[in-house]
Amino acid sequence: MPQPFSAKLELTLKILSMSRSQLAADLGVDKSVAGRWVSGAVKPSAHNLSQLTALVARRVPGFSTLDWDRDLQGLAERLGAEDAPRIARAPTGLPLECLPQVLATTALRGAAYEGVFRSTRVHARDPSHVIHDHGIIRRDATGLLRLTMGTAGVMTDGWMLPLHNQLYCIGNERATGSPVFGIFHGTGGLKAQVLDGLTLTSIHDTGRTPTASTIVFSRVADLGDDPAEDEALFHRLIEGNPLEPIEAIDPALRAHLCRDIGPTAGALGGEWLMQLPLSRSMAD
Repeated sequence: MPQPFSAKLELTLKILSMSRSQLAADLGVDKSVAGRWVSGAVKPSAHNLSQLTALVARRVPGFSTLDWDRDLQGLAERLGAEDAPRIARAPTGLPLECLPQVLATTALRGAAYEGVFRSTRVHARDPSHVIHDHGIIRRDATGLLRLTMGTAGVMTDGWMLPLHNQLYCIGNERATGSPVFGIFHGTGGLKAQVLDGLTLTSIHDTGRTPTASTIVFSRVADLGDDPAEDEALFHRLIEGNPLEPIEAIDPALRAHLCRDIGPTAGALGGEWLMQLPLSRSMAD
């Protein structure tokens, strides 16, 4: 399973007992640059990678750029870590039994889901409008897909976990810590253009009412080479008005989001439960 350079660099610093500040000072770069390498926000340029390799080689004779191609286990052994197996296999991300499957699926299919997206869902307290969130999906240093979303001053962070051709979302609002959950249909294409599913959270009313709704994600931009530019685009998008009259959206999308649910609707051929079968999915 491919492992990100950021994880290898973090492991190297740990084994060599080197701080990010020391790394930056030794290479003559800003501390924030070294921090972005370790976080996975950017990768070192060819020049900086050469300098970084030479720095490691001063402590580990014979270390070369080819050693960065090793997996974490092999890299730890190359660096001379006595407890290499423990370091290389340290758990990362969420403590889930299915995490190895999620990481393997992310390594295989994660690139299809990276990008900047706009979501559309019916406003829970004003059904005459839909509300749009904007978010970034990007693989982080752990190998997982991280999701950051924002709308109307509300920011949410979480993971998008691909498994069984679906994406399971686990996150929380920054300000309140309230959990947010979602299940989305995946795509078999090279790049997901549309994702749809069901989301569950507590709305911002007096009782923090648990509310489920249909939600559709639409791609608005691919990730660029500069994460800072991606972040700038994201922040520009979330500053806009998130509300739109429900009658103004595409009729097919409106029908997809608005459901008649319950015994009466079921008796008339509608739905007893809020579900989103694959046969009705808009995922592409």
